[in-house]
Amino acid sequence: MNITAFRYRFIRYLEPIAEICKRAGLSPNIITILSILTGCICSVSYILHSYFIGSLFLFCSAILDLVDGSVARMTGRETRFGAVFDWIADKYVDTIVLLGVGLSGIPIISGFLKISPVWDFGIVAVAIIGSMMNTFIKPVTYAEIGFTERKEGKIDDPLEGIGFFGRPETVLVLVLGGLTGFIWISVLIIALCTNLSALQRIVYLYRRYS
Repeated sequence: MNITAFRYRFIRYLEPIAEICKRAGLSPNIITILSILTGCICSVSYILHSYFIGSLFLFCSAILDLVDGSVARMTGRETRFGAVFDWIADKYVDTIVLLGVGLSGIPIISGFLKISPVWDFGIVAVAIIGSMMNTFIKPVTYAEIGFTERKEGKIDDPLEGIGFFGRPETVLVLVLGGLTGFIWISVLIIALCTNLSALQRIVYLYRRYS
């Protein structure tokens, strides 16, 4: 079970924001692009050690990521490209934001293990790999096993609630870490939990389809 399993309960609370975007004439794809741009601002803020400000922009990026789909449904502009673009945008934001933490040079493990700062960037790399693999498993599963049914524009499959640490958890941990001044702990948590979550999904698929 993860936060994604409750996605559709959260989205209804964002309908007022989606309505504002709709009245402003913002298309779903434009909102997705705004999500990427706010993610980039977050990354630059992290590089400049403005973790609090960066985390606020990351929070805005996450909200926009949810709102684009709502606007698509409200306006009847749901497309397969939109779903793919949204997915790709998420991964760009995740990578850019984590790279921002790495490029900031903040000590992650070198501060207390007295080792080369290169290892800090290594932890960031592990976090990025975990984030990518945790998501990469899903399209491979769609292609090889054949999930095609859709729910509100997105492919609906049993893997949705499998894996205890997905993108929502990653964003939440980063935001909380940035706001509280412990973003280095956030990166450690993400590096560990995303990879464990990916392993959990692999084990689930093995038991069900081998």
